[in-house]
Amino acid sequence: MSRRSTKKNPLMSLWLSGANKVAGAGLGLWRAAARQQRSAIFRAAGELSASYWNEALKTLSPGKRRNSGK
Repeated sequence: MSRRSTKKNPLMSLWLSGANKVAGAGLGLWRAAARQQRSAIFRAAGELSASYWNEALKTLSPGKRRNSGK
């Protein structure tokens, strides 16, 4: 004797397959957006770091030396 709760339900199977496809597409879009944001953050951090060090090294570079006249 088989139990009704253990039988496969074709409508439920179709519905879950469709839901899985939609969820997979949504997950792909979410991951792509997260990847773009992460790249933008790293790019901005790199530019900020480069500009900081560029300015810091400019102030440390020796200027022209004056002739003391000796």
